[in-house]
Amino acid sequence: MENNQLLKISEIEGRGRGIVATQPLKPGQIILKDSPLFLYPASVKNSTFCSNCFRVILQSPIPCSWCTSSFFCTSNCQSIALSSSHTPWVCQSLTHLRNTFSSHNNLNVDQQIQAFFLISAYNLAVISPSSFRVLLSLQGDLSFVSESDALLLHSLVATCPSLNLGEFGFFKELTAALLAKDKVNAFGLMEPFEVDRERGVRAYGIYPMASFFNHDCLPNACRFEYVDTDVNSRSNTDIVVRVIHDVPEGREICLSYFPVNFKYSERQQRLKEDYGFTCNCDRCVVEANWSDGEDDAMDKEGEENEEEEEEDEEMEEDVDDEVNVNGEVEERDQDFPHAYFFLRYMCNRENCWGTLAPLPPDASPSSVMECNICGNMSKSDEL
Repeated sequence: MENNQLLKISEIEGRGRGIVATQPLKPGQIILKDSPLFLYPASVKNSTFCSNCFRVILQSPIPCSWCTSSFFCTSNCQSIALSSSHTPWVCQSLTHLRNTFSSHNNLNVDQQIQAFFLISAYNLAVISPSSFRVLLSLQGDLSFVSESDALLLHSLVATCPSLNLGEFGFFKELTAALLAKDKVNAFGLMEPFEVDRERGVRAYGIYPMASFFNHDCLPNACRFEYVDTDVNSRSNTDIVVRVIHDVPEGREICLSYFPVNFKYSERQQRLKEDYGFTCNCDRCVVEANWSDGEDDAMDKEGEENEEEEEEDEEMEEDVDDEVNVNGEVEERDQDFPHAYFFLRYMCNRENCWGTLAPLPPDASPSSVMECNICGNMSKSDEL
């Protein structure tokens, strides 16, 4: 992995390419900061987020000079976008697509977002051919893309204003290949966390280095987004990956592609539909033998243990069990060996379920844990 002395890309048997540690890693250590090749909106029209930096617009939004569906947080963001992500061709094409969406009901939301992706990808080919080549080098399985969808979306983009794509050209096979790259490599930049509302996606981005992280249902690293912080920074859409705990040299670094509280059946369905594989990680091997009732019981137990006093009482009971009926406790630990991960590394804030990682270490590891979803800080000895 170029310019990164901590990681390397390796072929991993049964998993394809993945990222491996080249030296021992400490808890909280930042192992990657990655900038997107490009970003594209997750909704047809939204004045809540800037169309360039995707921060929440706190003051009166600045509308695009040519279209009525793109908004910016500052005139500086608008100026930057006009020469990069929101060129006149992009603006005209998005306006055309939105008019098409409103007059045709045969396109679902996913297809509309895929059309936005294609506009952004073909725009990248013009403004940065080298970055477009990086996009083409990423993994992508054409079996994930239906031929009818690819043809429909290609025909839709073909009705937009013409664009000279130079060496790359414009043909349906390239469109299908791009859709396959998007399917398995796009990261969602999430909306701000709110306790009483389900989080949505504000934008999607293609991150060339982070796309090589494989999935594990008990990850040893997690990614952080700081989209709405540091209003003067142009790198607010970078993602930061930190390790959760000690990782030895040679170990694969894995992220979880979704919140770690998902049940076994939910995880397997999501991974099969979205990424085309069945997970056989240590956690899934254990939980595959559980019945649905056991899975639900674990969820119910987690919900009932929200009060600190109740948690303390249960811990005391567990100690008594270990002393008095040691064999029974050992058997339960074998059935659920990853319970420690949930206790230490899963956020217990209501409706969050984020992953906790220590703050980056100085001379010694930090005792402060940060949630990668709600941003809550807590002392590790409080968990």
